[in-house]
Amino acid sequence: MTDASAAPTLVVGLGCQRGCPVSTLRALLDQALQAHKIDIYQIKALASIDLKRDEPALIELAEQLSLPLMFFSSEQLASYEPVLSHHSQIAFERTGCYGVAESTALALAEQLANAPAKLLIPRQKYAQATLALACVA
Repeated sequence: MTDASAAPTLVVGLGCQRGCPVSTLRALLDQALQAHKIDIYQIKALASIDLKRDEPALIELAEQLSLPLMFFSSEQLASYEPVLSHHSQIAFERTGCYGVAESTALALAEQLANAPAKLLIPRQKYAQATLALACVA
């Protein structure tokens, strides 16, 4: 007897600089998942900020992994500010959000599971990208 709802909802939030190569995002993702012993197939979706809606590397990564890619506005992400592990002034100046990866991961995990999410992997930075993984058990 398997209960699909027993599987945790795992969502990856991504932030990146304009023109960041997809290989950078993939390396960051693979590295983070490997370090935490999480299988890529456990990831339900990817998330980022709406300003990155047309970022080729994010779109390409979602296609490579056959995962949905969802976007959130800085207004939608504002409520997550108190729980962020890191507050980036640069990110705020550029996006209106203090932490794109963590905020978007939490927002999407909560939206998909309709329950409170927590960060399983706090903000990881690599080259021109940031990643965080949120989970709803």
